[in-house]
Amino acid sequence: MNLKLGRRGFMATSAGALASWMSGPGAMAAEAAAGKRVGLIGCGWYGKCDLLRLLQVSPVDVVALCDVDRRLLQEAGDIISVRQTSKKPPRLHGDFREMLKEKDLDLVLIGTPDHWHALTAIEAMKAGADLYLQKPISVDVVEGKAILDTARSLGRVVQVGTQRRSTEHLIEAKQRFIDEGKLGAIGHVELFSYYHMRAKGNPADEAPPEGLDWDMWCGPAPKRAFNKAIHPRGWRSFREYGNGIMGDMCIHMLDTVRWMLGLGWPQRISSTAGSYVDSGSIATVPDTQTAVFDFGNLSAVWTHRTWGSTPDKDFPWGAIIYGEKGTLKLSVQRYEFMPLGNEAPIRREVTMELDRFPEDATEKSLEKHVAPAIRAHMRDWLECAATRKPPVADVLEGHISSASCILANLSADLKRSLAWNPETHQVNGDDEATKRLAREYRGPWVHP
Repeated sequence: MNLKLGRRGFMATSAGALASWMSGPGAMAAEAAAGKRVGLIGCGWYGKCDLLRLLQVSPVDVVALCDVDRRLLQEAGDIISVRQTSKKPPRLHGDFREMLKEKDLDLVLIGTPDHWHALTAIEAMKAGADLYLQKPISVDVVEGKAILDTARSLGRVVQVGTQRRSTEHLIEAKQRFIDEGKLGAIGHVELFSYYHMRAKGNPADEAPPEGLDWDMWCGPAPKRAFNKAIHPRGWRSFREYGNGIMGDMCIHMLDTVRWMLGLGWPQRISSTAGSYVDSGSIATVPDTQTAVFDFGNLSAVWTHRTWGSTPDKDFPWGAIIYGEKGTLKLSVQRYEFMPLGNEAPIRREVTMELDRFPEDATEKSLEKHVAPAIRAHMRDWLECAATRKPPVADVLEGHISSASCILANLSADLKRSLAWNPETHQVNGDDEATKRLAREYRGPWVHP
């Protein structure tokens, strides 16, 4: 994090950006959220990214932070004490239960590794907070249903971090080409990622670094020996702690297509996976995976490879929607509509808003092209927290997209297709698959 702007410079730029935004359609949400007491559980990469975007759109009061890694916790505390309007340092906690027992938080953001989402989310809602919950919402299907049921029974507003639903150029693409019928009948969707994002090599296990509570970090998941390939940020390459590239990348594009096309649960999920090229890596997620999500009237086919080249350098991660009148290509960076025939393609790039939020340019590890979507997602969350209406990425939608990807991984594990029944929340005719919808917890933690 580069803080060279200094307090006065930052306050001036942030105040100007906030004033500009508050004069627009989100003014009600910003006013309603001013002074709301906020906590963050999980102060690593995306936890900080999310919280700092929230501070850009509303003068909330960040009163508490929690992380089991003291280094990450202190770093986040130092940044927030500079970035928030009050300049007050937040309370720092190493155990989310200690943070939540104060019952003084209106809003809680959760940016932990996937295996901690369910327990932290449920306890935060029980403590009275509305949630901004990172995706995938869970590591198993039963956890996701428990989060959904808790949100509904307690009346909490839960925004899931599938911020493609708040990405300006994708909203435009939906309205301009799908809603207006320019694609015509739609019969097929491709989803893909060709990023080389899986852990490489096979580093030796070692003692956890000072200040990291490794037992608490592992929590309800299996306790592997500490390895620098896992923490920080590398845990996505390990099925023990997450849902792999399927749960990290496919969920975004599957959720995008579900939102754009008005799709609910897939009827059948089939997947194959393996480590075909980089079999010597310490990673426990596959380097290659294909999945088919059958929605009845169309199928969405996912492919990822963490090796080789991308077929299209402009779309290394994205979705392609095929219609009878044209093709629509989508990514976090751009869209491209290619009409059938000789008409010229229509293309738009992401707008990054660096003129309004210049601090984005120097923020450590920030995906600058994603920051505007996170801000818009936060505005929607604040608006819905005020009105009690469902947000654009409501927990139900997050559960459907998360569980669909979890089921794809299960299909690959079992080497067979799964027929999903959303009413019973079971796999039709497959007792073994249904049993594996909840995975074992490591004691003393209890599965919700």
